[in-house]
Amino acid sequence: MSKPVRAMTADDVLTVLALLHEVRAEVWIGGGWGIDALIGEQTRTHRDLDLMHRREQEDAVLAALNGAAGFVETLDWRPVRAQQASLEPSRPFIYPSSCFVTGTIGGTTVPCLSAEQQVYFHQGYEPTDRDRHDMAQLRRVFGIATHF
Repeated sequence: MSKPVRAMTADDVLTVLALLHEVRAEVWIGGGWGIDALIGEQTRTHRDLDLMHRREQEDAVLAALNGAAGFVETLDWRPVRAQQASLEPSRPFIYPSSCFVTGTIGGTTVPCLSAEQQVYFHQGYEPTDRDRHDMAQLRRVFGIATHF
């Protein structure tokens, strides 16, 4: 038997961003919350928050989140400046500058990844129902082509 996971709310996201702002860390939201930020409204329940940050700010980010906030890191694909490790070590991912945009969560402007970048990150694996929902939202709002 497992303990139920509490949903992450818009207020939770804004609290995390405020903590990171206090330590002067630059972060961008990806994943489901990033898509909802682009759309400007919450379209589904979220279990986590996907964040990208600068490598040189990693210690500050982890200290802020693990210390005061009590969050835990669940996926370690850390970026290296504008480059991120990938599942293929010989082919790291390079973030294009155009992928860093803003969206809105709870009426607050937040940094997030672009719709095109979200689509790029949602390929090469079997999508979940959440992934299908998220891509449908990007098609609906932006008329953007997706892989599923």
